[in-house]
Amino acid sequence: MANVTLDKVHSAVNFQVKHMMVSKAKGEFQNFDVDFTGDINDLQSANVKATIYTDSIDTNNEDRNGHLKSEDFFNVEQYPEITIESKLVKKINDSEYEIVADVTIKGVTNEETFKVEANGVAKDPMSGSMVAGFDVEGSINREDYGLTWNAPLETGGVLIGKEVKLQASFEFVIEE
Repeated sequence: MANVTLDKVHSAVNFQVKHMMVSKAKGEFQNFDVDFTGDINDLQSANVKATIYTDSIDTNNEDRNGHLKSEDFFNVEQYPEITIESKLVKKINDSEYEIVADVTIKGVTNEETFKVEANGVAKDPMSGSMVAGFDVEGSINREDYGLTWNAPLETGGVLIGKEVKLQASFEFVIEE
């Protein structure tokens, strides 16, 4: 079985959430790791653990970043990591999978399901290594993890939506 290592330069973890009921606030986590064990060509055999470092959150706004790092949201001092650990990988077709995973945020663990698209394997012309790419999508209810801070709007509704949409792209280097 080949050794598979995350290529962070060609990977990303992004999110978006409704803002003021009319638009979307977007951001990313700039620091994360993904441990992959199993056969890259048979994802159903894979075990995946992603660790996302909460202090690396970036929304392109320093005030908002600071608020998200505070006790109102991620409380990065006490909870420096979000973890996502696969429990089951189910093949839908040749390139699509569902992954059932335990997601832990602020010490709260819930089971979530994500869609995974396997983008194939290619040879990197720069390094000569084989690489594999995957896109992951899903959503969680932030309130299920104790991320409940909000503010009512004068016009009705709330400042921040409950649903957080997650999108990630991962490239792995395959070492025989």
